[in-house]
Amino acid sequence: MNKDNSDKAKPLASISLDLDNQWSYMKTHGDPGWEHFPSYFNVIIPLVLDLLDQLNLKITFFIVGQDAALDKNHDLLRLLVERGHEVGNHSFHHEVWLHTYPKENIHREILEAEESIHRATGQRPIGFRGPGFVYSPILLQVLAENNYLYDATILPTFIGPLARTYYFWKSNLSHEEKEQRKKIYSSFSEGFRPVKPYYWKLDSNMELLEIPVTTIPILRTPFHLSYLLYLCGMSKILMHVYLKLAMMLCQTTKSSPSFLLHPLDFVGNREVSELSFFPGMEMNAERKKTLFIEVMTTIGRYFELATMNTHAESVSKTNGVKYQKP
Repeated sequence: MNKDNSDKAKPLASISLDLDNQWSYMKTHGDPGWEHFPSYFNVIIPLVLDLLDQLNLKITFFIVGQDAALDKNHDLLRLLVERGHEVGNHSFHHEVWLHTYPKENIHREILEAEESIHRATGQRPIGFRGPGFVYSPILLQVLAENNYLYDATILPTFIGPLARTYYFWKSNLSHEEKEQRKKIYSSFSEGFRPVKPYYWKLDSNMELLEIPVTTIPILRTPFHLSYLLYLCGMSKILMHVYLKLAMMLCQTTKSSPSFLLHPLDFVGNREVSELSFFPGMEMNAERKKTLFIEVMTTIGRYFELATMNTHAESVSKTNGVKYQKP
């Protein structure tokens, strides 16, 4: 966003977008046809890039390796870097049971995605976010061994199980498929994890920076854009009051937010009718775009908006960052 002299004194807030494609939502939801990799990139990517240009904002896009491996997506994915943005690794197959894989499979997931993203965009990712906020000690170890600068998977909230219950209720999943996905949206225990960035203390004295998807300090409730749009469906005033509360508590506790976006935060049923099961899809795209600008403007009053790499590099220079065991 446009900067003035006062921005120099502001703490950082990183902005990232998980570039989950139409097929990955269908796959996670248990819908048929995802194997043909239906895509909305031709709608989503130009729309989001134009909005970001309007705000003079550079962010981090976490890309799924399978999308980067398909030649049909290369021109659109390359646009992300050509327009000045940053890319991250979002796994190859976008499977929310990634945490159950043995080390060999996780290693392949990370490196195949990394190579595909590099070939498609010309930029090699150095940050990772797990699909569905799932992780494992083995996954963190693989990231550290392959010189990743940070992980950005953890969602420190107590309400993850409620989100998972709603998701299962709206899905077409069998019992076995629900078992595969039983860790999606984080477990109750993740609510005890720090909201601020910290280092994982791993085997062989290795460490890895974790930048959680920030939840409201003290309350531990989410305020990423999908959640704000859900609140706006009840009351726009409620959404703005809630966001300002989040900003004030982040500022008071000196927590630099990592703010999360998703593609469906920008479109509605009219653009992607196949994903009408997703919360907030009854809201039209024009209203979502207006709300996105309002939300970014509000966060920009409190924090200087930056990419994930910039956030990670800033944290790594800070003394007193805590350590956690996976």
